[in-house]
Amino acid sequence: MLMGNEPSPDLSLFFSILHTLEAIGSPYMIIGGFASTLYGSTRVTYDIDIVVQLDERQIEALAAAYPLPRYYADPEHIRNSIRMGIMFNIIDTSRGEKADLVPLTMASPYRRAFGRRLRQTVVIPGADPFEVWVPLRQMLLWAN
Repeated sequence: MLMGNEPSPDLSLFFSILHTLEAIGSPYMIIGGFASTLYGSTRVTYDIDIVVQLDERQIEALAAAYPLPRYYADPEHIRNSIRMGIMFNIIDTSRGEKADLVPLTMASPYRRAFGRRLRQTVVIPGADPFEVWVPLRQMLLWAN
């Protein structure tokens, strides 16, 4: 899906996290405003929301990819969030940007959508196209 030619917010943290999740082999699925834009829905928000399923190795690799002092991605906080089924963040402290990561352990409508996710190609002007995991369109509309 081609993202428009109009100026858009800097989503470098978001794309970095997606590339990192791909590299560490962590199952994920984009949700929220950005997922909606991939299906042509114009949303004012550029929420950075990702459902993730992380094992211990992936938790360590994710935290290592976003080290202090620039980033906040504490592995103990991630573990506790997964155990308690609550959202956690990766924060770029130098830019004030954050991504919300929703563990699959969280009771939510996204559990069903996660099992039926599919690949979608993202094309951004000035960058190489890449594939990401998204919910089926029907599942995205149902969960929002």
